[in-house]
Amino acid sequence: MHPHYVRQLAAATMRDGKVDLEALGASVSATYRQMDREETHDANIERLLGALKAQNERFEAALENMSQGLCFFDVEQHLILCNRRYAEMYGLRCAHVRPGTSLSEIIDRRYAAGSFPSMSRAEYQARCERIVARRLSHASVVELHDGRIIAIRHQPMPDGGWVSTHEDITAQRRAETRIAHISRHDSLTGLANRVLLREWLEEALAGARGARGTAPCALLRLGLDHFKRIHDTQGHMTGDALLRIVAERMRRLVRENGAIARIGGDEFAIVQSGVSQPAQAKALAARLVSGLDFPFEIGGRWFGIGASVGIAVAPADADADGPDADQLLRNADIALCRAKAEGRGCYRLFEPEMDALVQARGTLELGLRKALREEEFELLYQPLVHVQSRRLTGFEALIRWRHPERGLVNPGEFIPLAEEAGLVTEIDEWVLRAACREAAGWPKEVRVAVNLSAAHFQSGAVIGTVAGALAESGLRPDRLEIEITESMMIENSESALASLHRIHDLGARISMDDFGTGYSSLGYLRNFRFDKIKIDQSFIRELATRSDSIAIIRAITSLCDSLGMASTAEGVETEEQMTALVQEKCTEAQGYLFGRPSPASEIPALLRSLGPHLAEAA
Repeated sequence: MHPHYVRQLAAATMRDGKVDLEALGASVSATYRQMDREETHDANIERLLGALKAQNERFEAALENMSQGLCFFDVEQHLILCNRRYAEMYGLRCAHVRPGTSLSEIIDRRYAAGSFPSMSRAEYQARCERIVARRLSHASVVELHDGRIIAIRHQPMPDGGWVSTHEDITAQRRAETRIAHISRHDSLTGLANRVLLREWLEEALAGARGARGTAPCALLRLGLDHFKRIHDTQGHMTGDALLRIVAERMRRLVRENGAIARIGGDEFAIVQSGVSQPAQAKALAARLVSGLDFPFEIGGRWFGIGASVGIAVAPADADADGPDADQLLRNADIALCRAKAEGRGCYRLFEPEMDALVQARGTLELGLRKALREEEFELLYQPLVHVQSRRLTGFEALIRWRHPERGLVNPGEFIPLAEEAGLVTEIDEWVLRAACREAAGWPKEVRVAVNLSAAHFQSGAVIGTVAGALAESGLRPDRLEIEITESMMIENSESALASLHRIHDLGARISMDDFGTGYSSLGYLRNFRFDKIKIDQSFIRELATRSDSIAIIRAITSLCDSLGMASTAEGVETEEQMTALVQEKCTEAQGYLFGRPSPASEIPALLRSLGPHLAEAA
């Protein structure tokens, strides 16, 4: 058949810019039959040729502007015609695709132009010949050596030849890949999301349930310890930046030892499989806890968060089949809750009895809310003593919860829970009011120290709380000492520093608690002039066993003396420790050597034993 006929028939069978190969085949067949019937009738043939010629330009334009490449080969595998898109797609010049060019020559030209599939030339030739020999419609997708992806449809013709269309679907496939990636990854950190995590878990659990159980798997759930406070006080932009940096640090810490997903605001999960468990999971958890404990720098400011980790392993010892994905996630979450309940900054392996503890923790939170409503808290007071004279200088107020069933509960058990539940600010307010009210009845030389949480301090509401407590109690401002932790200074927000200065302007004293336990910097002492530095008890405890402890204490007391600050040693229990503090000219001491935390009713006795002149003035 003349090439012009084929072009016209191809154009006539186009649907939405693409050739309908089945319709084209039928049209060609019908044309052959028509020409066979009329080949003895020259007049009819001339009329047919004239009609086809009149439409040739229009059909030619349609064919040449197809988005697909189109080509026809005869039964001898010689090219009848192809459109311009076909030649452009494969980097072929017009001379390479003239009618009569063999399929073999075109394949050679494509390999020379670099537009060939990711297979050898012989393999590709054999593949084409198999498709032609089958004489069936065929559709396939081929990836070219240069990365492009081509969709090919092959349709045999009645005379033994064939027609095929070639469509570049690279952009479509890349878009599909991007969509698939987005649907299974976290947009903020680039880590996997819950959807992909579940796929990983199902695959890992399938291996763990194998015939020999030779591929145990572990799930680690990691929660950031103080992210909410930073997010609430610094804003979502700082929070988002922090999450991205955390994710990058986690990648470095985990490396090839697991697959990481972000499954919540500040919660992540890591899947490990095919390794020795639970030893490998515990080693990774320890590395994560240690690695995330180091502060993060964002815009020249440092933020400390820390992390807790819960671990669940499959197959479970008590279950031959092992847990499913939901159960493994829940078990790891329970272990994470246990790690947080035990002080954070640690990891815990799931144990069946933990489930009951989680239920108890929920009950404890409900009880904590009730305790705030019904004021079930009480304060104990621990003496602060002048080192040189051993006379009483003040008391630190320490909160306890008088639980109706459990008795006296220490703050280490409920303050972390209060922080998670958003109750710590209300507790701070109660402690401050109660301590100021009690201290107002003490001798005028005796101060009271109150520790306020970083969340409360950075909220800005702390100014009103302090001013209100002083006004309500009538306590002289310089008798109130506000203690803050080093972590609050690590975050070093402008609002927090502004609050510090405003409290100081009220006349209250400010001290830094647990100095030296975190990532302290002399820069903190330049940003704000503290009235007192409290030396962490870990240095006091090791005075007799580590020579560097006395060197650190000497450095801190000398620094305080130079800057006009007082120094207080925490955790003093022995006369030997007290002698060393006298030698190093520490200002104050606090610890069991002078008295345990006691209720307000016992303060008169403490005044008599540690400050007779104060007791007389009381």
